Amino acid sequence: MQTIKSFIVSAFVASIISGCGSTASILSTPVENIDNTPLKVSELTEKEKQSWGHLDLVKDTIPGMSVDKAYAEIIKNRKGKSVIVAVIDSGIDIDHEDLNDVIWTNPKEIPNNGKDDDKNGYIDDIHGWNFLGDGYNEQLEYVRILASGDTSSPDYNRAKAEYDTEYQKYVGYKTNYGQFLQQIKSADQAIKAHLKKDNYTKEDVNGIKTEDESLQQSVAIVKYVYSLDMETVDDMIKELNTGLEQFNDRLNYNLNKDLKGRVTGDDPNTMSTKFYGNGNVKPVKKTESHGTHVAGIIAAERNNGKGANGVANNVKIMSIRAVPNGDEYDKDIALAIRYAVDNGASIINGSFGKYYSPHSDWVREAIAYAGEKDVLFVNAAGNEGLDLDSKDGFPNDALGVGPEVSNTFITVGALEPKYGANMIAGFSNYGKVNVDVFAPGAKVYSTTPENEYDTKGGTSMASPGVAGVAALIRSYYPKLSAAQVKQILMDSGLPVKTKVIVGGKTDNVKPFGDLTKSSKMVNAYNALIMAAQLSK
Repeated sequence: MQTIKSFIVSAFVASIISGCGSTASILSTPVENIDNTPLKVSELTEKEKQSWGHLDLVKDTIPGMSVDKAYAEIIKNRKGKSVIVAVIDSGIDIDHEDLNDVIWTNPKEIPNNGKDDDKNGYIDDIHGWNFLGDGYNEQLEYVRILASGDTSSPDYNRAKAEYDTEYQKYVGYKTNYGQFLQQIKSADQAIKAHLKKDNYTKEDVNGIKTEDESLQQSVAIVKYVYSLDMETVDDMIKELNTGLEQFNDRLNYNLNKDLKGRVTGDDPNTMSTKFYGNGNVKPVKKTESHGTHVAGIIAAERNNGKGANGVANNVKIMSIRAVPNGDEYDKDIALAIRYAVDNGASIINGSFGKYYSPHSDWVREAIAYAGEKDVLFVNAAGNEGLDLDSKDGFPNDALGVGPEVSNTFITVGALEPKYGANMIAGFSNYGKVNVDVFAPGAKVYSTTPENEYDTKGGTSMASPGVAGVAALIRSYYPKLSAAQVKQILMDSGLPVKTKVIVGGKTDNVKPFGDLTKSSKMVNAYNALIMAAQLSK
């Protein structure tokens, strides 16, 4: 599940491209020129905020993936092959105005006839499958371990210690957010009364001169809000209310040892029952927006005059609902991967993860199966600012830093929309062995349910960006294998030589290359050039 991120708690590029089209080559800039990069000092425009992941570092001084440049100079009007990308996530609003024409439809299944027409075991799986059924709220995995009462579990003591710490932490978060929200609301009302208007600006607040200590305090609070990159106080109030909702969910559901969230009737600890759930791949409620946002990053209809452009054209999104409001079950993920592979997906996006996995072997076996069947799995690194070389994260294609079971599994960390020391998102996990590449993941604009759009951040948003680039490669260079596509994504990226702040901690500064196996950030333009060269 996507981790809660709190507001309170919380070098010239080493490769540039010359020429255009598939005949272009990738050139290295001499090391001595790396520090000549012009840093972007102005704030992003509204257009840049909504598309920064598609922009070009050299042209726009924003560390995007050069997607727009790839379309303009390489793809142009070329015809590509349609690619199926499976999104294993929460439900997807398949009727969204920016997604409805890019949703996969099972050609072998007759809709709503109550029969398994294609004999794959899943009845009426028209656009994918829903392994959660009507379920939504779930516990975290370590809470399930505690709730089982099995003290012989090797993870039991670690789970108990983490539970005791986490429960008190979220009670504290809830209290702090509630208090801060009331302070901001009071300060907002005081400034509105002083200025005699409901809509005020940062300049209005900076211009307030007063001897009234109460008003001075209100001004200080609102200035603090602006310092958190909030454009308005209402934006901060919205964020705090969202945070409170998440904290309540965490306490009432995710950390509730008495919760019985599973409603599918199967035993999640045995593979004896595999065909459960239903064919309804949509969200159960509007706030279940994660999967819709991820799908839009990959494949929102391009240049249709509506809210967002996906990275890839020629994509059909296969929706597989397997990630609840809580931790996913290993069984669901293993079966979801196999469903995607067996039903024609050539790329899988997995924007989920956890740190306890009682049946991680089931998932690794499914990842190995995907590799054997030439399917690329793009995996989000996680959002706790941790080194995955020293902390086990799941899913993964290896135990610790041991041998990998697949050469088609790629893990992605998240970038901020600013080049330089602060380019690594403070929340992003990293790892010289277990994180392969970085890509735009903070403040990404995309689709949300009911024809709406929103900005979200996380490695959950970086992973589908890379899945989109992979889809471009597989579309225009279909003879390349999944393993070759992974290698292209890693080898063709822009190498970053600068030192960066790690985990959002200014006292933790490391070379970018220490945080990822490739030492690079994904670049669509370079990737297509290398794909053209390799495909020859």
